[in-house]
Amino acid sequence: MTTTPHIVILGAGYTGLTAAKLLAKRTGATVTLVNERDRFVERMRNHQLASGRRLRDMLLHDLLKGTGIRLIVDRVTRLDTEGRQVELARGAEPVGYDLLVYALGSHADLDGIPGAAEHASAVATFEQARRLRERMRTADTVAVVGAGPTGIEAATELAESYPDRTVRLATSGALGGALSEHGREYLHRAFDRLGIQVWEHAKVAKIDADGLLLEDGKHVDADTVAWTTGFMVPELAREAGLAVDDRGRMVVDATLRSESHPEIYGIGDAAAARTQEGQELRMGCGPGGLAAACAFHAINDRLAGRTPKPLRVKGDALCISLGQRDGLLQPTELDGSPRGKVRTGRPVAMIKKAVLRATGWYNLRYPALVVAGARHA
Repeated sequence: MTTTPHIVILGAGYTGLTAAKLLAKRTGATVTLVNERDRFVERMRNHQLASGRRLRDMLLHDLLKGTGIRLIVDRVTRLDTEGRQVELARGAEPVGYDLLVYALGSHADLDGIPGAAEHASAVATFEQARRLRERMRTADTVAVVGAGPTGIEAATELAESYPDRTVRLATSGALGGALSEHGREYLHRAFDRLGIQVWEHAKVAKIDADGLLLEDGKHVDADTVAWTTGFMVPELAREAGLAVDDRGRMVVDATLRSESHPEIYGIGDAAAARTQEGQELRMGCGPGGLAAACAFHAINDRLAGRTPKPLRVKGDALCISLGQRDGLLQPTELDGSPRGKVRTGRPVAMIKKAVLRATGWYNLRYPALVVAGARHA
């Protein structure tokens, strides 16, 4: 490796942008950031955009000002791991690297259910959330598919923002299945208060212009459908011959380094991050931030000739907003099972707002906060 290594980061989401700024500031390396869009998208707030709220417009050039990071706005089409190059869509010269950080995230899987791509709107990207917002202008009834944190937040935000509309939610499992008994009871009361109709243990077989067709033959009427379940990762890692799991996520060790290509690190949803004890982190912004901090430390330590410390995480938590004035905070084990006391109400809503401000503003400008938070975790 050269004296001053060239580090290329693919993806400028929460984890990629944080890692890029940390590496540029702390390692002395030359850093290039490649992203398909010229703006940072607050993915954790896309359900708010869909409900009619405005989000901050954050240009990546502004967020990177003074960092020395080179920004390339383009789509990655191929990884040449032998030549250590990244090929781009717009015909530009490939970008060479000494070290690569793969942070391309995930996207909604709209191809697994017939009719989803034509009739449903996801909330995984800015464009998809804006499409749902436009549909909500004329829709009388919306059906939300999926009862993970995104589905719960989307349903409650839509119901609160459009009290004159009918909001329905269909889930293949039980509503609040990852919560404690108290958490499930509170969630059901919140849905009742907001008038959200729930179909539990309802597997969607098809989506049409009139709503959802379930596998048991029942039909859930809806003018528009919000898709919040079923996520996929880009195929670039698999196509490049990197070790991936059955979902296509890069397999990394406890320092977030690829198990097949040691010059490549994987963070965020596109990597299957595990602790030294083998426990896998869930997909999400919080675990992704911890992974980004761990990868930064690992790269920084190795460049300095030190042995990096492995990722260590003792527990997790789900912090779910239930509209603007209510929320639910459930501590969990790393395997997703609930533990400890669930907290609810307006204080949790304030905590979630603080988390959104931190991840969508302060941490992007002051990434050392991520490092401090990771050390605390």
